[in-house]
Amino acid sequence: MRGTARRISGNVLATVVLSTGLAACTGGKEESAGPCTDGTYAWSNVRRSEKLTELADPIRLKKKTASYSARLKPVSETGVRPTVNGTPRGVRAPDVIKALGKHLRADEPLGDPSEPDVTGHTFEAATGDLKGAYYSWRYRKEVEADFTYTCSSNAPVKGHVQTWEETGSGFLPCFSDPSELKSGRQAARASCPEGSKATKAS
Repeated sequence: MRGTARRISGNVLATVVLSTGLAACTGGKEESAGPCTDGTYAWSNVRRSEKLTELADPIRLKKKTASYSARLKPVSETGVRPTVNGTPRGVRAPDVIKALGKHLRADEPLGDPSEPDVTGHTFEAATGDLKGAYYSWRYRKEVEADFTYTCSSNAPVKGHVQTWEETGSGFLPCFSDPSELKSGRQAARASCPEGSKATKAS
């Protein structure tokens, strides 16, 4: 019953060097600080975190219900927009994020700076046999990393990327096993009756 917007697979190396495969440098040896787009990235300090971003009010269905729609409310201070600090000259922030996605071997593109942090989602469930206590939430799996960009005779440029690799939502009964997601377990503790199976440590 849980939906997911993004998925990722593959092992993360502590440091790897990747070529962007873009156009050649425009700055020559006499212009050591000029723009250059065919550099290589060395990634380090890759860090992942999962955030509970939106939560529905506690759901209590006293009679069997064919379908249910839950309005999700933002959790305080969860907003984030993909950013790149230290963007090399001649390289766009989306290009840096794309290079990180290649490093992570992401199945889908990472969050782009142009993507808004949309809130106020609605989750709908239609199984035809809903009854009891339920909880619904939305989450975001964030990723950030440091990088060193080396290009031709230019001095290496150091920077930092913050973005996300997956977003999704869930709707589960409080009488089921705890969610496999950290955000789901947080949502259950916030929404389910005390002592519910979903609130137990997994």
